[in-house]
Amino acid sequence: MAEVGKPLVDIDVEGDGAVEEVGEVLTEAPVVATVVTTPVMSAPPRDERVLSLATPAVRRVCKENGVDITAVKGTGKDGRVLKEDVLRFVAEGSTGERVEVIGEESSPASTLAYPVVPLAEDKTVPLTGIQKAMFKSMTRSLTIPHFGFSDEFILDATSEYRAQLNAHIARDPIRFPFTKISYMPIFIKSLSVALADYPIVNSQVLADDPSDVNTIKLRYRAAHNIGVAMDTPGGLVVPNIKYVQQKSVLDIACDLHRLQELGKRNAIPPADFKDGTVTLSNIGTVGGTYASPVVVTSEVAIAVLGKMMRVPRFEEVAGRQTDKVVGRWVMPVSWSADHRVIDGATIARFCQRWKALVEAPALLGAELK
Repeated sequence: MAEVGKPLVDIDVEGDGAVEEVGEVLTEAPVVATVVTTPVMSAPPRDERVLSLATPAVRRVCKENGVDITAVKGTGKDGRVLKEDVLRFVAEGSTGERVEVIGEESSPASTLAYPVVPLAEDKTVPLTGIQKAMFKSMTRSLTIPHFGFSDEFILDATSEYRAQLNAHIARDPIRFPFTKISYMPIFIKSLSVALADYPIVNSQVLADDPSDVNTIKLRYRAAHNIGVAMDTPGGLVVPNIKYVQQKSVLDIACDLHRLQELGKRNAIPPADFKDGTVTLSNIGTVGGTYASPVVVTSEVAIAVLGKMMRVPRFEEVAGRQTDKVVGRWVMPVSWSADHRVIDGATIARFCQRWKALVEAPALLGAELK
């Protein structure tokens, strides 16, 4: 029997459906930022009764402010914690510090470690180290004419493949430093296989004097050092995973895990920022679908992954579209390429090749040597 004033149901939503990892790209220079610390609230033993009484809205406010709800004294009926109780608890101060955790699937609001206090007056501050690197690299990128191309990937088979990999990881937990992988290692490996067929996407323009086309050269790079944009406490950085063409999906997952853990402490070594050849950026963890990424001068292409969504699509049988509508997991993908050396048809064909490998993991397995 439902009681007046009591919540009827408590729903927990997990974010496994969304593609994990990072925001937009932004720097080609090695950057090591200063660790940022923010208040953290004391964490006494959890009281499940307090959790059950709190509404989802109150728990969201706790998450946004890094507050353990069991540490808050509720003033509502039967000791229920109200929104005002949480804000009062935050205003009264804290007892410790913690480093902000990055790379989690969350809304922009949930990344705030404390309430935003409006400025009383204007103030002028210098750029941070990462902002300086971003300013320089993006200013140089203004010299590059960009060509944009967008498509959407159907990830139903990819989701099943990822589930099988995570089941394998769960059966051998000692072997791996993580309990599950995101989609990103699959995307990265598939991209490397596609690069083997379209090496120009992995190339670099060498132009000491851009006004003299007779001196301009194109360097085709053997290594697939694929950059991954990461949102860290110090800002957005783009380390890269070296020699992807020589690694398995699980090898790539280990490298990605290492970079993510170091990123949480702003401790990614400068060597991990050097010699990137092409970049993937994931805005899907924050939200959004399509974007217009900016190519840095040391590369000729960059892709942005949008939010993975369950949407209706007409079913295809044996390559032919039927009138039956079914649900499909769809991810928008946006490319920008240096239009001085890559034409639209090339980036479109390359994206279709990458898409085929991502959508059919069996094909990806058949391509590996």
